[in-house]
Amino acid sequence: MTILVTGATGRIGSAVIDHLVAEGAAVRALTRAPEKAHFPSGVEALRGDPADIDAMRAALAGVDTLFLLVANVPDELTQAITTLSLARDAGVRGIVYLSVFKSEAYVDAPHFTGKHAVERMIAALDLPATVLRPSYFMQNDLAQKEALLAAGTFAVPLGQVGISMVDVRDIAEAAAIALLRRERAPGRLPAETYDVVGPDALTGDALAKIWAQALGRAVRYGGDDLDGMEQRLRGFAPAWLAYDLRVMMRRYQEDGAVATEAEVERFADLLGRRPRSYRDFAAEVARNWRGV
Repeated sequence: MTILVTGATGRIGSAVIDHLVAEGAAVRALTRAPEKAHFPSGVEALRGDPADIDAMRAALAGVDTLFLLVANVPDELTQAITTLSLARDAGVRGIVYLSVFKSEAYVDAPHFTGKHAVERMIAALDLPATVLRPSYFMQNDLAQKEALLAAGTFAVPLGQVGISMVDVRDIAEAAAIALLRRERAPGRLPAETYDVVGPDALTGDALAKIWAQALGRAVRYGGDDLDGMEQRLRGFAPAWLAYDLRVMMRRYQEDGAVATEAEVERFADLLGRRPRSYRDFAAEVARNWRGV
C-alpha cells in the first residue's frame, strides 16, 4: 500500500512526507530532480511531474492513495485534471487534492478558477477524494522580513476586510491525516471537502499591530497599492503570475476571505486541535529572526 506525493520537495509536500513517514507509511515522492532531493530514509523518489503523462502513469502504478498538489503554472488545470484521470485509470482508491479557499467565488483569479474546475471534476465523477481548500499561507509573509525589520512596514496589500490565514504546517498535517485515513480504510471512503483556515480574520492594520508586538518596534501597514505590488512581483516572477496575484489581492481587499466559526471548527475536528494562530506564528518567527 503506497502513497504518492506530488509537489514533494515544496514546503507543503515535504512536510506531508515527513508526517507520513513518521506514521510508517510507504511513500513514493515525485520530483523533477530526485538526485537533488533529500527525503527521509525509505521514501521512493521518482523523476517526473504532472505535466509528463508517461512519468505520471509510471508513478501511479501500484499506488493506493494520491496527494495531488499542482504548482501555479499556466497549464495547472490541464495537469491536475490529467493526473486525476490517470489516477482513475490506475485504480487509485483515495485522493487528497489541494485546492484553495473561496475557489468558487474568485472567478476572475485564474488559479482560483482553475482549482474550482478540478473540484467540479471530482464531484461530477464522484472521485474518492478529500478536497482541502487552504486560505492564504502565513508563511508567505516570511518574505516581509526586510520590510518589517528595515522599514517597519507590513507591505502585503491585503486590505481591511479580513483573511483567515492558515499555517502551512497545519495544511501538511491535515493532508497527512486525510491521506492515512483513506490509505488505511477497509474500503472506499466518500468524497469530502474541508476549508483549511486559521482562527482569526486578519486585516492589514491588525497584521501590522501583531508584528509590532512580536518585534517590539513600530510597524505600520503599507497600504493597498496593487500597482506597486504587481511591479515588485514582476521583478522575479512572470507577468501572468504577477497579474494573477494582483487579482487575488484585489478580491481580498474588496471581499476578504473570512472563514465562519463553523468552518474553523470543522477544520479543527480534522486536525484534532485548533489551528495555529497568526499571533503565535509571528512570535515564533520574530524569535528566529532575533536568533533567540
